[in-house]
Amino acid sequence: MSDAMTSSAGSEWGARVAAVLAASYGLEVATITQLPIGQGTTNFRVVCDDGLEAFVKHYPAGTDLGAEREAIALSALAVDSGIPGAQVLPNEKGEVIDAGGELPVSVWEWMPGRVETHLSAAQLTAAGNALGRVHALFAPLPTGPDPDAGVRAWRTPDVDELTATINRLLEIIAGRVRAGVADTFDVEAQRTLLERRSMLNRVPGLLADLPEKLTVQVLHGDYSPVNLLFQGDALSAVLDYRPPNPPFLLAYDLGRMAFYPNTVADDPAWPDAAVTFIRAYRKAHPAVPAVDVRACGRVALLQLLTSLYGVKQHYLKPGLFQADLDEFWLLRHHTAGVLLAQLAGTDALLADLAG
Repeated sequence: MSDAMTSSAGSEWGARVAAVLAASYGLEVATITQLPIGQGTTNFRVVCDDGLEAFVKHYPAGTDLGAEREAIALSALAVDSGIPGAQVLPNEKGEVIDAGGELPVSVWEWMPGRVETHLSAAQLTAAGNALGRVHALFAPLPTGPDPDAGVRAWRTPDVDELTATINRLLEIIAGRVRAGVADTFDVEAQRTLLERRSMLNRVPGLLADLPEKLTVQVLHGDYSPVNLLFQGDALSAVLDYRPPNPPFLLAYDLGRMAFYPNTVADDPAWPDAAVTFIRAYRKAHPAVPAVDVRACGRVALLQLLTSLYGVKQHYLKPGLFQADLDEFWLLRHHTAGVLLAQLAGTDALLADLAG
């Protein structure tokens, strides 16, 4: 939803979205622009004849629309509680997702601001404050009959299967090399996959060192710079809440943002950024257990180590904006290496912050 990231929508897509908006929302579209952002949905910026600006999210076939409605409810709860964000605009039947036709969409107010991939100290403080408020707000929400199901699965990754997938990707790359069609990314992917295969030996020990009891609750679920909008140093919107089920580790949301790949990979002062963010988070959510703060770095590291997101899509099923996924894979892999190399220092930093 940022002015800086727009490109022209194809005429067919634009016409189909405009038709839904006219039929279900009573909105007459003046201009529509497809945005090169997002991997799970196709996203548009719309300006209507009456001057209304809106963000339109199209859900592809197979999307669990019931879960997406629950995510929209979380977003509305946060906005109603004073956390900056976009309001969903219901259709003429009062539905937050229009699913009556072949093009299910949700429509949101257009929010001012821009995505910042490298945050200033003031922006980190604003982001930490907002996540603390989100977690405090969501802490009492119900977590279902088996809230630990997702965490149990996460704590028992199939390292052999991960290794087999890496080997499969390496075979594909080797075939491209033999065929003389390998490109620069193939070279980088081969290097990083070989490194990742070796890193997987550390996963069992890292998991064994995690505390058994960590807070499990409803989260934002995708709290990262790409889902935050800033106007200068002020946070203008928290976007794209994920469905509440299954709930997951509070330390995941916290560590993912505190040790975000863009920060760790590109800024030698990344420990200072983590300190700024977590201090603001704790000030907004003083009830957070110290054990979750201490664990958030290792949770972030384990999430990185056990994910092949980006490179897997490149060779098996390209994403909507695969070049972005390629870059993200390289950043995430580099970050995993940095966090592994500086594990003791990060643990000490988090222990100090936890008090």
